[in-house]
Formats: sequence, C-alpha cells, structure tokens
Amino acid sequence: MKKDIDFSPVTGVELVITQSEKAGETQWDVYLINKNLIELETVMITSRGYGRIGSEEKETSVLRHMIEKVEEQSYARIEPIQPELFQLNNEYWVSYYILDQVFDKKFVFVPDSIKDENLQYIPELDLMGIRHA
Repeated sequence: MKKDIDFSPVTGVELVITQSEKAGETQWDVYLINKNLIELETVMITSRGYGRIGSEEKETSVLRHMIEKVEEQSYARIEPIQPELFQLNNEYWVSYYILDQVFDKKFVFVPDSIKDENLQYIPELDLMGIRHA
C-alpha cells in the first residue's frame, strides 16, 4: 500500500517550462532537470491542466510519460505545452527511483505564472524559461 512506502523528500530535481524559437515561431516545452550527482531511474510523469477560463471550468486530458533514465546533472524533455493552457493550473506529478528508493513530487504552475515577465535564463538548457523547484 502507498502508506507503507517511505517517500523521501525530493531534492535536486526541477521542472522548467522553456520558450524557444523554431522556424520563426515561439515554442514552449516542459523539461525535467536532474541536478543530482546520481541518475534517476524509471521516471514517471503525469501531466494535466485544470481550472477556469472565464466562467467555464476546464480540464485537459491526463498525459503519462515514462523516461527510463535521466543521467546525473542532465535533463530530459517531457512534452510541448500550448500557450492556451497557461491560464490553467498545469500539474506535473513526478515519481522516480534513485537506487531502490522511490521519490515523488507534484509540481504545479499556477494560472498566468507562465508569462514573458517571469522568464529567466536556464543555464542547463541555454534557454529562457520558468523554473519550478
């Protein structure tokens, strides 16, 4: 049962939503950054958006991603994200193993936090983005 699993606190793992230009168009992508000195194994991520746009409740489909391994001090691209979703809560539930230990954390980008004035330089990716630790 889940209550019997010892979930240690997550450290050294961040989610970043980046902005880049490809073929003259702005593209937004979600990345996981591993700042640890050890690789992450069996990284499982679910993503979903939820909240209100105007007076209407909105919810996106739940997407599931699996990354076999994220090397130490490295990163992995999770998915693209559409700007229309920035008005919603964008939730990423990340679970992974380090050796035999399970780690688990929910990252939520709140509505309208993904905007140009919040962009900062992300040196690990050499891109501008919004960092969530």
